[in-house]
Amino acid sequence: MFLTSTANYLTEKILLAESITDNLAELQQLEKVAKPDVLKGYLNDMVPHLIDFALRVVIALLIYFIGKKIIRWLRKLLRRALERSGVDEGVKQFLDSCAKITLYLILLIAVVNQLGLETTSVVAVLGSAGLALGLALQGSLSNFAGGVLILLFKPFKVGDYIMEDTHGNEGTVAEIMIFYTKLSTPDNRTVVIPNGTLANASLTNVTQQDRRRVDVYVGVSYETDIRRAKELLTDILLAEPSRIEEAEWQVFVDALEDSSVKLGCRLWVAAEDYWKVKWHLNERVKEVFDENQIEIPYRHLTVNLKS
Repeated sequence: MFLTSTANYLTEKILLAESITDNLAELQQLEKVAKPDVLKGYLNDMVPHLIDFALRVVIALLIYFIGKKIIRWLRKLLRRALERSGVDEGVKQFLDSCAKITLYLILLIAVVNQLGLETTSVVAVLGSAGLALGLALQGSLSNFAGGVLILLFKPFKVGDYIMEDTHGNEGTVAEIMIFYTKLSTPDNRTVVIPNGTLANASLTNVTQQDRRRVDVYVGVSYETDIRRAKELLTDILLAEPSRIEEAEWQVFVDALEDSSVKLGCRLWVAAEDYWKVKWHLNERVKEVFDENQIEIPYRHLTVNLKS
């Protein structure tokens, strides 16, 4: 029994001694690592890599800023070439947007390549991302196709006043972009409509033609001398300064309604003068008819009391 206890005691002491020896070896290793010379060596090894990365970042920034200036210059050249070729303003805006996106994508690839990433892997990632975005943004792709169709078939151009029949939006076309078209309303609001909607919906182009016909209607009582009323309307039309003289004009009886005889008159004016002439004619008809005691009927109620 005594021998067994002694053997166990000696075994524990030996294990304790081995543990202390291992700990001392680890402390010595830590001392070597913690020495200033070792840390300095590590830093010296890292400095070239840090300098190389810093140079890459500086060159990448230079590429970015110089590339931005080159892109602006190329876009100016493109716009000048398009202006000399006499293409539509909407085509200029659309091609400028496409060129801007393409050139900035090339610039992004150049900057990423300078930072040390492989161009092939970047292109592969962009291709995969493009496929995913294409599936997720099918509506945007249809808007892009709609913009191409608008530029090809030209149902309207920049500066035209259009009325979109589906949702009732209307205004002057201010800009045709890749995915959307901007309209400016008469009260100076901006309406943004997807190109896909404009390409697939019916719309009215008010100003595509250089002249428009102004129609004005007015009702007179059945007691009115129709010939006299038509003569007055004729004088009003012929006195209109914005009338296109060589174009046809008409004064006619349009309908015999329940409480009035509906007279109409038509004349042609330049498209930009349409509303000015229409408002002016309405005002002149009222003034001239009042001066000549021609009654313009309106709805009213007559009450007769019997005593």
